[in-house]
Order: sequence, then structure tokens, then C-alpha cells
Amino acid sequence: MSPSANSTPPLAVVGNPGNRRVALFQEAVRAAGLPRARTVSWRQVLRGEAAFLPGERVRIDSPGEDAEVERLLRGVDDPARVEGSALWYTRFTSAVRDVGRAAAAAGAVLLSDPHDIAVLFDKRLCHGVMDAAGVPVPDSATSGPATAPVRDWTGVRRLMAEHRMPRAFVKLAHGSSASGVLAVETAGPGRVRATTSVERDEAGRLFNSLRVRTYRTEREVAAVVDALAPDGLHVERWLPKASVRGGRVADLRVVVIAGRATHAVVRTSRSPMTNLHLGGARGDLHEVRAAVEGAGGSWHEALAVCERAAACFPDTLCVGVDLLPATGWRRFAVGEVNAFGDLLPRLTGLPGSGAEGMDTYRAQVAAVPAKRSPAGERPAGRRPAEERRANDPAKNYRARNDRDTPAA
Repeated sequence: MSPSANSTPPLAVVGNPGNRRVALFQEAVRAAGLPRARTVSWRQVLRGEAAFLPGERVRIDSPGEDAEVERLLRGVDDPARVEGSALWYTRFTSAVRDVGRAAAAAGAVLLSDPHDIAVLFDKRLCHGVMDAAGVPVPDSATSGPATAPVRDWTGVRRLMAEHRMPRAFVKLAHGSSASGVLAVETAGPGRVRATTSVERDEAGRLFNSLRVRTYRTEREVAAVVDALAPDGLHVERWLPKASVRGGRVADLRVVVIAGRATHAVVRTSRSPMTNLHLGGARGDLHEVRAAVEGAGGSWHEALAVCERAAACFPDTLCVGVDLLPATGWRRFAVGEVNAFGDLLPRLTGLPGSGAEGMDTYRAQVAAVPAKRSPAGERPAGRRPAEERRANDPAKNYRARNDRDTPAA
């Protein structure tokens, strides 16, 4: 993984100028001795002004952390609000398709596929795609494009009972960074508890908080879920996770670049949510690897599970896989796959990954030449456009559910 100015085509990045993600990518480009990547802002994209140059390799980065972009996508003035994720998804995926059309018209090449992004940002579709591919995932009552929308807490309760899930994660279908996630526990009629970072004010509005809280009555839980449901819900079994010293539960974020697991970080917490911004802490990767191998498990197989999940999205250079280790450290499941799961500053590559000494951004820059393909040939794994359209689960899902999605 060592790019050169002669072998790497010109780069462009769709992002928010000044954003830390764009800054880290530009640092990686500079460190590789390459010309600065041309930045196309999300505001330009949303105004219909995106333009690319022939031969450019185009990185699509997160539209987050820009209040104006957030307002244009979600239709809310307070970026801490939880509501509006269905509208965000409709407008964001439309914008990504616009980027794809503009790149194709210019003869540029995307490093993330619009079809893949649409699936990655719908937890129901993403779960269904992985399940169909044989990737181990938690049992789900809402997996795939054909499931009926969950409209309220009563529907969640029914699905949990039907699927024998006394404990489940209830997630916004289009959420990220634990927004709208509840870890729900039930123990008979009226006995409900939910752990979440969602805060509900006196007017019934929902806000993301940095403090994890517990709702202990069914009335409180129902009020939150009923407010989330119009944006779409995904319900999956809450798998007991392995723990590290101190009794903290643990999972891993594994970055897969060009099909290979290159970086991994352990996330630990005393709550069901291990997100670092919610009080989670980085764990010791060497300790986790020793625990896996000491239990008779295979660290190689754990990484292979992540690579199998990433292989469901063969036209996307980089994804972040949330790997859930089961109690005992011998079995693993994939919780989610993230289109923008590479924001792990200063984390260097795994031994033997080919990304040793490189952070996630430098490793992606180094992998860009490998994404090139001879004239007239498709990159490995790319399906013909007509086949992709016929088998696009995001399109099929939208066709079935247009009546339930807010207009863009």
C-alpha cells in the first residue's frame, strides 16, 4: 500500500470544507506526496452545482457537522433533534445519486457506490443483505425490504413477543451514532426498561444527548418509540456481548479497505451503548485478541467475518464494521456496517494488514490505485448497471414504502 504520484489518479472529495474528516483525508493525500484533493461541498451538491473532472477518483464523505447542510437534509433547525431521519435519508440518497450521475457524465469514478450507500443507510436493508449472504447477524423482526413498517410501541411489543425477544435493540432505520437507539428489556406485562441517549422534552420533542439514561416505565418507553416510529424502525435481538476487565461490555469497530480488514478498535462501556461519544472507552486490542484465542476462538475468523460483511458492498472502497463478540469470545456477529465508519484518528493498521503505520485515511489513499481497472473492464465485483437496478433492494424498498416516507 504505497501510492505514487504517477500511479494514483487525481482525487476529489465530496464533503464539508473545514470538516475534520475532509481535513484528515487531505492530510493523508499530502503525506502520500499527491496533489491536494479537489473539494466539492455538500452545499454545492444540494444546490445542483456538483461538477467533476475526467479521471478523478471521487471520495464521498459524511455530510454531518454542518448546520446548514443538516437543515437542508433534515428540515430541522436544531441539529440535536432526533426527528427527521426519514426525510434526511430521502434527500441524502437523492443527492448521492446526483453525485453519481455527475461523476459518470464527467468520466470520474466514485470510490463509494450510490446503491451501496442507500443500503448502508437503511439498517433494515443492510441487515437483510448480510443475512442473505450468510454473514452472522442478530435475529431481526424487520430485516429486508419486504417487512411491513413498525408504526408504534404496540407494534414493537408485538414483534418482540412473536420473535421471543425479551431484550431487543430498537433503532431508527436511518440513524447513526446511536441516534434514536433504545436497548429495551421486558419482563411481562407492564415491566419495561429502556436504555438510550434519547431525551424527550415536555413538548414531546426528541433530542440526542451525551448522557445515557434509563426509562423505567412502559408509558415513558412507549412515548419515545411512538415519536421515533414515523421515521422507520429496525428491531433486532439484543445479543449478550463479551466483557473485558472491570465488567465492561465490549465490541469492535473494524475498518475494511479494498476488501481487507486493516484497522480495529475495541469499544467498552458499562451501558449497552459502546459509542465513544456516549462515555464508551477504547479497550486493549491485544487483551481482546488474547481473550479470543485463549477461549479457543480465532482472531483471523473474527476479521474474516468483517471482510465477508464488507464483501456485500463490493463497489465501496471502505466501510466500518461493528463486530459483536458473544459471551465467551468464540463467536461473532455483525451489528452494523457503516459507510462513514473510518473516523478513528491516530489509529494505525493491524499487523499483516498491509496498512501498518498508516491511519485509515492514508490506507484508503494507498488503496485507490488498486481500484483502477483496465479500459473496458469492470472493477472486480461490479455488476452490470442493468443487473444492479433490477436487484437494488433500496429501490425495491422505496417502491413498497413511498406512502410512508416524507416527501423530499
